Amino acid sequence: MTMDLIYVALGLVILVFAGDALVKGAVNLSLRLGIPALVVGLTVVAFGTSAPEMLVSVKAAMAGQPGIALGNVVGSNTVNVLLVLGIPALLATIHSSRLELRRSYAIMVASALLFIGLCFLGPITWWHALILLVGLALMLWDSFRSTEQTRVESDDADIEGADPNMPWPLVIAWLAGGLIGLPVGADFLVEGSVNIARVLGVSETVIGLTLVAIGTSLPELATSIAAALKGQADVAMGNVIGSNIFNLLGIIGVAGLVGDLAVPVQMLRLDLWVMLAATLLLVPFVLMKRDITRVVGAGFIAIYAAYAAVLVL
Repeated sequence: MTMDLIYVALGLVILVFAGDALVKGAVNLSLRLGIPALVVGLTVVAFGTSAPEMLVSVKAAMAGQPGIALGNVVGSNTVNVLLVLGIPALLATIHSSRLELRRSYAIMVASALLFIGLCFLGPITWWHALILLVGLALMLWDSFRSTEQTRVESDDADIEGADPNMPWPLVIAWLAGGLIGLPVGADFLVEGSVNIARVLGVSETVIGLTLVAIGTSLPELATSIAAALKGQADVAMGNVIGSNIFNLLGIIGVAGLVGDLAVPVQMLRLDLWVMLAATLLLVPFVLMKRDITRVVGAGFIAIYAAYAAVLVL
């Protein structure tokens, strides 16, 4: 199993660096082609930072491993709320009371409910996938329209990965590194995870919900920790809400077009509802304007630890 653990670790490292490279290359290419900074922020950056989850789920779908494909997404959404917000809150209070995120949060809840409904109508096939992708397109259109209506100005330099002075060869190098590295990292991670599941005698679904989900959520965790320490609650909360919406609508939408995804019975009985419960845990902090304090953060982490223990034991 040592080699499998090395594969998993190597896959995660490659995915993190390749995802960052893809974002840098895509952002600067888009801006060089004259695409507005606002559009880049809503699309290129959002998609690029979720590229690790995307490649892992697509690879798993192509390999006929729906437990990892679906577990990666469902587990990542649970991790995003309980750990990606819980761990930074231990370091510094996330002042969510200052934010107006009701519209985005409503879309996040609606996405979760739509996904759960389609899972019960599963397996996830091409027509389920198309419904999810249409939902993603509507969400992006709504976000773009509402942002334009409020006339929020966004400077190129404020966009993640943007460098006005980056030369063309470097832009191409970042793009190539990301496009080559992501599938390689996904291969290592999926192969190692499947083998570990077999050795430990646990299901691929459990590995997807825990090991793979936590691993592919590391970029979001790093971003949220940095944002919390800088007092940027909007970045931390927006990172989680945006990622969770794209995970359900975009990643499963694409993976469902690649291959049918049979929904494990365990997921229908437990994991989908844990994901929904984690989503609804944000109600006091989004709708009632409460801050996510250190005590709340510790509570989030404890809830995830209990859930992980139930899965593994």
